[in-house]
Amino acid sequence: MSAGLPEELHDLKSWTPAPTELADLELLLAGAFRPLTGFLGSLDTAAVVAGGRLADGTPWPSPVLLAAPGELAEERRLVLQDPEGVPLAVLQVEEAWRDPGLPEDRVRLAGPLTPLRRPAYGAFHRLRRTPAELEVAPGKDGRLLAVATREPLHRKQLGQLRQAAEKLGAPVLVLALLSGSHEQELVRALLAVRKDLPEGSLIVPVNLAPRAGGREPELRAHVAAAYGATHLFTSIPLDGDVPLEVVVPEPWAYDVDVEVWRPVARIEEDHARAELSPEELGELLDQGAPIPEWFTPPAVAVELRRARPPRHERGVTVFFTGLSGSGKSTVARGLADALVENGGRTVSLLDGDVVRQMLSSGLTFSKADRDLNIRRIGFVASEITRHGGLAICAPIAPYAATRAEVRRMVEAVGDFVLVHVATPLEECERRDRKGLYAKARAGLIPEFTGISDPYETPEDADLVLDTTGLSTEEAVDSVLKLLTSGGWVR
Repeated sequence: MSAGLPEELHDLKSWTPAPTELADLELLLAGAFRPLTGFLGSLDTAAVVAGGRLADGTPWPSPVLLAAPGELAEERRLVLQDPEGVPLAVLQVEEAWRDPGLPEDRVRLAGPLTPLRRPAYGAFHRLRRTPAELEVAPGKDGRLLAVATREPLHRKQLGQLRQAAEKLGAPVLVLALLSGSHEQELVRALLAVRKDLPEGSLIVPVNLAPRAGGREPELRAHVAAAYGATHLFTSIPLDGDVPLEVVVPEPWAYDVDVEVWRPVARIEEDHARAELSPEELGELLDQGAPIPEWFTPPAVAVELRRARPPRHERGVTVFFTGLSGSGKSTVARGLADALVENGGRTVSLLDGDVVRQMLSSGLTFSKADRDLNIRRIGFVASEITRHGGLAICAPIAPYAATRAEVRRMVEAVGDFVLVHVATPLEECERRDRKGLYAKARAGLIPEFTGISDPYETPEDADLVLDTTGLSTEEAVDSVLKLLTSGGWVR
């Protein structure tokens, strides 16, 4: 039973959707995904994937799905709640269906939603508006020009937007698409350029989760239309039916002769300069170099640096993986000591007794518990990384999927370096200082990695070390060289 539920709903079971599903739930409840009133069933999903339309032929670009544990498949009504257990809506389950893309213990649940309360979590919540709450006076003939973005607006885009809005006689609605990664910096960067937008323009954060498999541009168009936009400003080609007119900006460049951004057609060819590419911008940010004012306003540059500090100041997790006895813990401890001696970084070592007592206590050798252990380590490492620290982890971490999950957690807030300590099983077993391999061979330790359970060799390691015949100092030096060449350590 969830606290705060009406009495007639107390007997219903509750479920907390994944972050992407919570974002979709927020937009469903807000009416930003109209005409959808709930999560899609199998027929609608198949039709959307095949042709960008619902089963009844209504254009809709992307599946909006909910996954839940299999034991909830028999429920007729289900309370959906936020991560704090606050009930948000009741799902009327009209279909529970199997999706080949889900684990066997999960099902898709589909059906309409009855709202209970609005989500009230996340930064800049005071700026969020439902389509019904939007207060922006439309321009000529009711026109409203929307731009939906996950990136800041630089000088080029601001100039193109002003030009397009002037031609249409319309104000601009900037939909700041939140994604859980550096979303505060995005909103601040957009607020910083409000004065550069046409009068009457509005910035609204929208919790639209990134979509895999394409068609996000079309989904942005549907959300913009739900917010009352008649036109969408975008340089991304759209595929399929969209419920508004698309405005594609004409090419602009920076005129180095008069030092302004303007249409390429008005610039002499040898005076036109393109904006910085994402790679060029990323390199400047990684180095801590100034961002040129001709490219973006200084206030936006500040937010770019907050979102992506120089590598020597950025949080990073160094994640060692390898068999028991491979030497990963020894190298990890040596690395931690070397970094402390070098200075300049705050170092946290997540290995040994501290992890066993504080994070892993009570866990077994089962696959589920080993995965949980890695997730716990990954969560702590991501928090260290979020705050600019350097986390060093050295679990066995035998499963590629769990390592990938940790990488995603960390890379949402900083950098992730994977070191595979690839010492052969024979050498690890020969060392066997704790006698674990002997016990595993004797059947005393079930599901032991390398003996009765597999180790999935990483294909995405940044460094591969075999400590056979390699001193600890040599192994540590290899990792230090990687961190130094990458710019994380000076």
